Amino acid sequence: MKKIDIALTDELIIDARESDRKRKNLNFHQKSEDRIHRMIHATNPSTYVQSHKHENPDKTETFLILKGRVVVVEFSDDGEIIDHIILDSATGNYGSEIPPKTWHTLITLEENSLIYEVKDGPWNQKDDKFFASWAPEEGQMECEDYNNSILSKLNIL
Repeated sequence: MKKIDIALTDELIIDARESDRKRKNLNFHQKSEDRIHRMIHATNPSTYVQSHKHENPDKTETFLILKGRVVVVEFSDDGEIIDHIILDSATGNYGSEIPPKTWHTLITLEENSLIYEVKDGPWNQKDDKFFASWAPEEGQMECEDYNNSILSKLNIL
């Protein structure tokens, strides 16, 4: 049995805080070839996830909040916000499912947030995600401003 408990998550949270990317994941699946991938992400507000979609091969992605607050945002093909949900167990917003071919991102709102993700496999770096040209690439100076502009449009700031 794999247990998701405070001992496991506390270590992951520390690793995420110390990471340059301010996030860290722990995989429960055994191999990248597995049909279903399961993982926990420890994330912090200063992390950035470039808007992307999973297409060809099409993959569904499900996010469940374990701790903290994270907003999941869905976009049109030209980068306009279509929908969003603030994942927060205190408000009863426990999760979201992103269908294949859907542009999306996650923005962490609270330090030491934990997200459980389930996604179709297998994982191949070449075709796992397609990044949006209208969103800054990870590592660019514009990333923080981009996230803040989304939060402002959603009246979350």
